[in-house]
Amino acid sequence: MDRLIEIYGKLLDRTKTAFHRYAFADINWENRMIGITGPRGVGKTTLVLQHIKEQLDKSIALYVNADDFYFANHRILDLADAAVKRGLKYLIIDEIHKYADWSRELKLIYDYHPDLQVVFTGSSVLDIKKGVSDLSRRAVMYSMQGMSFREYLKLCHGIDMPVYSLDEIITGKVALEALQTPLLYYNKYLRKGYYPFSNENGYEEKMSQIVAQTLENDIPAYAKISATTAMKLKRLLAIIADSVPFKPNFSKLAEILSVSRNDIGDYLQFIEDAGMIGQLRDDTTGIRGLGKVQKVYLDNTSLIYSLSGDKAEIGNVRETFFLSQLRVRNEVTASRISDFVIDGKTFEIGGKNKGSRQIREAAEGYVVKDEIEYAHGNVIPLWQFGLNY
Repeated sequence: MDRLIEIYGKLLDRTKTAFHRYAFADINWENRMIGITGPRGVGKTTLVLQHIKEQLDKSIALYVNADDFYFANHRILDLADAAVKRGLKYLIIDEIHKYADWSRELKLIYDYHPDLQVVFTGSSVLDIKKGVSDLSRRAVMYSMQGMSFREYLKLCHGIDMPVYSLDEIITGKVALEALQTPLLYYNKYLRKGYYPFSNENGYEEKMSQIVAQTLENDIPAYAKISATTAMKLKRLLAIIADSVPFKPNFSKLAEILSVSRNDIGDYLQFIEDAGMIGQLRDDTTGIRGLGKVQKVYLDNTSLIYSLSGDKAEIGNVRETFFLSQLRVRNEVTASRISDFVIDGKTFEIGGKNKGSRQIREAAEGYVVKDEIEYAHGNVIPLWQFGLNY
C-alpha cells in the first residue's frame, strides 16, 4: 500500500488545475459513491485528481489505478479496509473495469464502511453498464464526453467563452467579442479538438491506441468475442467512417462482414457503448434511446479525421459535429423531413449556400450553416453549437 501512496503523491503533484472539464461542475461530489464513465481519452483521470487536489484533504485521500500490478494479489475490498484503518476518508479508483468482480466489492465497501467515500471511473462503458445494476441505490453515475468546441478554445488557445443554452444560440445571443476568428479555431477543432491531449506530442499514436484498445480489448472482453470478430468490428467502423452519413442496412452489412444479420445490431450497440459511434434514433417509442436507428455516425469529428484523413466527407463531418456537441445537454433525434430534431425544433445542416427547402414544413425550423460567422433570423452558424457545454 505504501507504493500506491507514493504513486498517488507523484500523480497529484503533476496534476494541473488551470482548466476543468465541464463534468467537474456537474458532479455532486458529496455523494458517498460516485461512478464516472466515458470513452477512453476524455480526461476522467485528470478530473478525479483535480477533485482531490482542489477539494479534498489529500492526506486522508488515496487514488489508485485498478490496472496496477498490486491488484494481481490484493483485493480492492482489502485495500478499503486498510485505508479506513489508516484514517482515510476518500478512495478514488481509476479504470475500475480492469478489476474482476469490481461491482460486488464496491457494494461491500459501501455497506461495510459508511464513512468512506468512493469515486470510481471506467473507460469501458460496456463493463460499467453490466456492473452498475449491482450498485443500484448506492452509486450515483455520471457520463463524460469529450471536449466541446468551447472547452477546446479554453484549453488550447486560452479563449474563455461562456456556455450558451440551445435557446440562447438559436436566438442569436452568442457574443463574439472574445472570439474574433471563430472559423479558424473551429476548423482546427474538427480535426484534433475533441480529446484533451490534442496539443500533446504523439497525438496520432494516441488516437490509434484508443481505437485499437477499444475494439481489440474492451469490446471483446465484455462480449466474449474472438479476435476474428474484433477485426470485423474494425471493418464495420471503417465503413461508418467513410459513409455520408451511414444509414444501416443490416442485411448488406451482414453479407459484407460474413456474419449473421442478427449480430449487426449487437455490434453497433457494443461500439456505441464503447464511445466509438453515435446512433441517431427516431422518436417513435417516446423513450429516450429506444427508437429505430436512422443514421450512424462516428462518435466525434476527431475520430473521422483520424480514420479517414483528408478523405473525410464534409457533410458527414458537419452532422457529426452538431450531434456530438448537442447530445450532452439535449435529446437529439432524427427528423422525418430534415436532419435533426431537438425539443420540437428542426435543424437542417449544410454549407454556407444551404437553402431552407427541407424545413418549410417544420413548425420551428433552423438552417445551420457551416462557413459563416454570424446568425441572422433562423440561420445559425454551425460552430456556435459547440458552445453548448
